[in-house]
Amino acid sequence: MSFVKIISIIRPEMLGLVEDTLKELNVPGVSITHVKGYGEYANFFRHDRMVEHVQVEVFIGKKRATEIAEKIMEVAHTGGEGDGIVAVMPVDSVYHIRTKQKCSDEVC
Repeated sequence: MSFVKIISIIRPEMLGLVEDTLKELNVPGVSITHVKGYGEYANFFRHDRMVEHVQVEVFIGKKRATEIAEKIMEVAHTGGEGDGIVAVMPVDSVYHIRTKQKCSDEVC
């Protein structure tokens, strides 16, 4: 199976909606990290211009990537600056540490 990694950087207040959506889509796993940075939107009231966001990471089969990325954008969208980004990147291999097995169509 061909895997991708979807990384979404979203507003913290949108995390619940994104989590619920990923569960509804039967996404098998997700990692969430609190991050800070700036891009299109910067906090000019802070000396470092940083804005706090949440990073959501998903490893999924390539066939489902577009569906999941579009759903994340749909539920995390407010229309304002600082809504975040979604990136889809190819992944060479995914392994389970516990079983030391490489994920494939049959196992993962």
